[in-house]
Amino acid sequence: MRSHTIHWPAALPACAVGFALLLAGCKPLPPSKPASEWTEQEARGAAVYQTKCARCHYPTNTHSLHGPGLQALTKLKSMPSGAPPSDERLTDRILHGYGMMPPTSLSDDQLRDLLAYLHTL
Repeated sequence: MRSHTIHWPAALPACAVGFALLLAGCKPLPPSKPASEWTEQEARGAAVYQTKCARCHYPTNTHSLHGPGLQALTKLKSMPSGAPPSDERLTDRILHGYGMMPPTSLSDDQLRDLLAYLHTL
């Protein structure tokens, strides 16, 4: 059996380059709007979020709960076109569901308020 010896002084530059590339690819997400600055509509949307969405989605990070975290949802260029998702796209996903996400029943006012809140994330 042959043993392998790692020559750490020679390996350090390669590790440093790999770590630098990893960090360069990790861009910080735009911060959420503080609750103290929400409009009345955004505050109502936060209440809708708490009753309809919070059990499956974290609002202020991208970690998965049962569904993806929603931090910067309306700011990230996640569509195939390179644009953030439109309100129409979000509305379709919310009302009709997608994949494991079930459809969510909302009034027109609740939907508008929720979309306003999602834009604060």
